[in-house]
Amino acid sequence: MRDDSPYQRQPKPSSSTPWGWILIVAGIVASVAAAYWFWPQRPEQALPQPPSAPEVRSEALAPQASAEPGIRYPVPAPATEPAKPLPTLDNSDPMMRESVTALVGKKAFDEMVYPSALIRRIVATVDNLPRQTAPRRVMPIEPVPGTFAVLDATGEATIGAANSARYAPYVRVFESVDARSLVKRYVDSYPLFQRAYAELGFPNAHFNDRLVAAIDDMLAAPELSGPVKLVRPKVQYQFADPELESRSAGQKIMLRMGAENAVRVKAKLREIRRELAMPGR
Repeated sequence: MRDDSPYQRQPKPSSSTPWGWILIVAGIVASVAAAYWFWPQRPEQALPQPPSAPEVRSEALAPQASAEPGIRYPVPAPATEPAKPLPTLDNSDPMMRESVTALVGKKAFDEMVYPSALIRRIVATVDNLPRQTAPRRVMPIEPVPGTFAVLDATGEATIGAANSARYAPYVRVFESVDARSLVKRYVDSYPLFQRAYAELGFPNAHFNDRLVAAIDDMLAAPELSGPVKLVRPKVQYQFADPELESRSAGQKIMLRMGAENAVRVKAKLREIRRELAMPGR
C-alpha cells in the first residue's frame, strides 16, 4: 500500500448532519473493537512482581480454506432496498462517521476514531490481522489510554495483570453489541468493503472470506494460564516463547489483553462469525 493518502491522518471534523440511517459494520466490531482497542501502543511500564511459568492450552485451529478458487462465505443481497443509495468509496466517510458515532457516541468518536478513509482502514486492518504484522499507520482507532504494564523482577519481565483493567471498559462495549443487527448492516454496505479490498490489491478475492478467516485466526489464539514472559531485545517487548512470538498480529493482540478479557472477546467473535457465515442469512 502507498504511504500517501488515503491513510494520511487529517484533523478530525465535527459530526455532520445525521443521515437518518445507521451502517455499523462487522469489520468495525471484529477488527477495530477486538483489535486496536486492545493493541498496546504506549511506552511500556515496569512493575516489580515475581513471575511464574505460564500454562498453555490452545483451541483447535479452524479448517484451512480450500486451495480451489471460489467464495466460501457469500454475502447475499440486502433483503430490502436501502433508504438511499450507497455513496462511492471515496465519499463514504460522512456515512461512516455517522455510523460509528451512532454506535459509540460523539465524545468517544472524537477521542478514539480517525475519521478519514474509514472503510479502507477497516479493510486493511482485517487483511493484516492474520499476518505477522498489522501496520499502525492504517489503524482506524486511537491507542488505548495508559501504558502497557510489564512486571519486572529478578531480571525476568512478564505482562502485567494491570493491563486487564485498562481493557475492561472496551470489552464491555464490545460485549454489548448485537451481532445480528451489525452483520445485517454490514451486508447492506458490503459493496463498499469489497471495492476497498479490490483496491488493496485483491480484485479476485472475496472480502467476507477474509473477515471470517481473520476472526477464525483470533479464535485460534492459545489461552495462557499464569504470567507470560517477555524479552526486550531492542525497544519493544516481545514474547520470550518463540512459538508465541511467531503467531499472527491478531493472535498476539488476544494474548496481550489478558486471559479473562480474551475469553469474553472470543465469545462475541463467535457470535459475529456465526452471523457472517450463515448461509442465505
